[in-house]
Amino acid sequence: MYARAKSLVTIAVLLVSASAWTQQVYHSSDPDLLGRFSYDRSAAVWVEGTRSLCLAVSRDGSYRIMRNLKDGETERLQGKMPAQQLSQLKTLLDASEFRALSGNHGGLIRQDSESFRAEISRGEGKAQRLNWLDADGGSPFPVGVEKVVGWLKSFQPSDARSFDYAESADVCPSSGLRLLQPSVAGNPHP
Repeated sequence: MYARAKSLVTIAVLLVSASAWTQQVYHSSDPDLLGRFSYDRSAAVWVEGTRSLCLAVSRDGSYRIMRNLKDGETERLQGKMPAQQLSQLKTLLDASEFRALSGNHGGLIRQDSESFRAEISRGEGKAQRLNWLDADGGSPFPVGVEKVVGWLKSFQPSDARSFDYAESADVCPSSGLRLLQPSVAGNPHP
């Protein structure tokens, strides 16, 4: 009985810590950074489209993107996006429906999931952090996140060049404490 109570207290402390981490004001070390974004769709039911990507964008439109391709390879590209695409992204990030969001939204993954993480620079070295997990359709993305995810999935680099894995450390948002998906949940053969 004592071991069970100790486990429950440990879990409660971890959950409170994760919640506090997402509420912290993040101080960006890169003043030119507009934001870092990631989107991931579980492999359990993924068939077509984007499964996983990370994108870092500077205020001038310079970007680095990493995404998984159909053949399992990871594509790493960098370049400068057209002004129209950059303007669309800035409009989505400045929308009140997106700016009002905060925190960490999780869930229990049984089979399918989509996740979105972002670190958006909000000036004066501060950033908005957002983690959203839609586990089995139980917590759908809010409208603001859905629009940004749609933009991310449709973004097509042009005039881009590849970069090395060693240069990819700052492309994805920092994750802090991440919840793990049990190995049984990823088992395609029940």
